Amino acid sequence: MSHKKQIQLGIMLHGPGSHMNAWKDPSVPKDASVNFQYYKSITRQAEEAGFSFAFVADGLYINEKSIPHFLNRFEPITILSSLASVTSRIGLVGTISTTYSEPFTVARQLASLDKISEGRAGWNVVTSPLEGSAKNYNKGEHPSHSLRYEIAAEFLQVVKGLWDSWEDDAFIRNRQTGQFFDRNKVHVLNHKGRFFSVEGPLNIERSSQGQPVIFQAGSSEAGKNLAAKEADAVFTNAETLEQAQAFYKDVKLRAEANGRSRDEILIFPGIHPIVGATIEEAEEKYEAIQNLVSIEEALDYLGRYFDHFDFSVFPLDEPFPDIGDVGKNSFRSTTDQIKQNAREKNLTLREVALQVTTPKSVFFGTYEQVAEQLIAWVEGNGADGFIFGPPVLGSGLTDFIRHVIPILEERGYYSREYRSETLRGNLGLPFKENRYANKKENHFIN
Repeated sequence: MSHKKQIQLGIMLHGPGSHMNAWKDPSVPKDASVNFQYYKSITRQAEEAGFSFAFVADGLYINEKSIPHFLNRFEPITILSSLASVTSRIGLVGTISTTYSEPFTVARQLASLDKISEGRAGWNVVTSPLEGSAKNYNKGEHPSHSLRYEIAAEFLQVVKGLWDSWEDDAFIRNRQTGQFFDRNKVHVLNHKGRFFSVEGPLNIERSSQGQPVIFQAGSSEAGKNLAAKEADAVFTNAETLEQAQAFYKDVKLRAEANGRSRDEILIFPGIHPIVGATIEEAEEKYEAIQNLVSIEEALDYLGRYFDHFDFSVFPLDEPFPDIGDVGKNSFRSTTDQIKQNAREKNLTLREVALQVTTPKSVFFGTYEQVAEQLIAWVEGNGADGFIFGPPVLGSGLTDFIRHVIPILEERGYYSREYRSETLRGNLGLPFKENRYANKKENHFIN
């Protein structure tokens, strides 16, 4: 058995692919974002290739400038519950907002998915960056960035507490005695906090992995602090190995400062590979993808990260404009990185828009080159695994499975065999023990 660090892979399921106009590519259905048969086929393909989990992103606000496949897409828990019935090993991770949801409902939804999938559920915790989200909910103005993370911290505490309502052997179901459950093994939360008041208990038992796996997707200071305290895995972005290493080290050290082991939190950068048998073939694929978008669409795509800011009022071929703090309350870490990259490389607005819309990342090139980069990032402590989101999901996934994964297998960094029946087990994370186990406490209502 290989002792090399194993690369974990998740697959991003957001319709036709990560590129805004992936729907135009003939290798995917035009209605991919609402085509269940397509989702089923992609997820089964990833499961056969040994991917650890499928990941569904989400957002709560759209307008006419939104990415096309964001205009019409499945709600995460619904599609993941459907996929649970047609898969058996791959994990199922969905995005749910802590700013525009209720803890009891979220705890119940995810616990249900965890039971339906027999211990394969995960929750990507987000605070909803788009300010327009507030227009769709009766909760007043969109909270500030820092306040959203304060809400998220308490939200997570409530949900995790509710997930421990029932100890693992609480339901006896003894037909002879008539005893359905052990009253000493059910616990009322009675949470009364700044943002939430939730009594409990939750009306569903725990799964075979204890609790769903917690993913966290924010890379701001507040996001990293929350992840270090609460998350099992972090979904992040990095343009270079050096950036990835700095983030990896930072979050692992913060986890240790919270009394956790570095191995208790896994780092998953998102990657968008474009691969070919030769560099020339990879370049041809990149150009074909780049040609799917117009400059006007690219400006709209860029503006989305800055709370749908209108970049069309600026000259295209002059340096990226100074727009001050626009976007600071939306995708903060992403917008900071875009502005910093533009300054350091003296890029024009046109160059920034096209690069952001169709990025050519370090994971570009021949099959061997991309495999080498994946290994380098894992061996160099820049990642524990990757969330795979190619520009066009259909052909991109097929190419990756057919040509890149065999190289990783041959070199001992990847296995298609699942080592567990639960998502926690497959990620190398321990079973989540119930906080009340072996304690003589009973908080049930008499």
